[in-house]
Amino acid sequence: MVRDAASGDPAAIERLLQRAQGLAHRFSLAVCGHANDVDDATQDALVKTYRYVSRIRQPETFRTWLYRTVRNACLINRRRRAAEPARFESLEDLAVAVPDRNPEDAALSDSSSRQLRRALQQVPPSYRQVIFLRDMEGLSTKEAAVVLGTSEDNVKTRLRRARVQLRKELEGPSYD
Repeated sequence: MVRDAASGDPAAIERLLQRAQGLAHRFSLAVCGHANDVDDATQDALVKTYRYVSRIRQPETFRTWLYRTVRNACLINRRRRAAEPARFESLEDLAVAVPDRNPEDAALSDSSSRQLRRALQQVPPSYRQVIFLRDMEGLSTKEAAVVLGTSEDNVKTRLRRARVQLRKELEGPSYD
């Protein structure tokens, strides 16, 4: 799809933008920390995807490129808001609805999702980004390092620390 979009196929560009929108929005929820920045970062990433898709030479790196674009947009917006107190956007939209669940399973799943989201909010943003990229999106350590602009060793260290902190948060008082 990326190759077809890069060649100028309008239908492929549209499909790519639709797929990129979901990825960009989910990642910006985890990274930006401010509700207005989430939409701005998503929009910036989609505009850059449209503008620069023809320059993508390695289609397999598109997802990494997209995440880096979103991260940069979030950082730019964060710098603009440097004087404002830090606030973190709820990760509610990250929960994926499962169709045809029975009510008991849905209640347990919703409770677990709420508990996880609240615990994730207690983890520093740099750790939350690593958890999102590695554990939620399934990127490799190398891909996460490219997105975050850091070394693979740093990604491994952050991920290990993030998981320890997240475990402590989840073992703490109930969030229900």
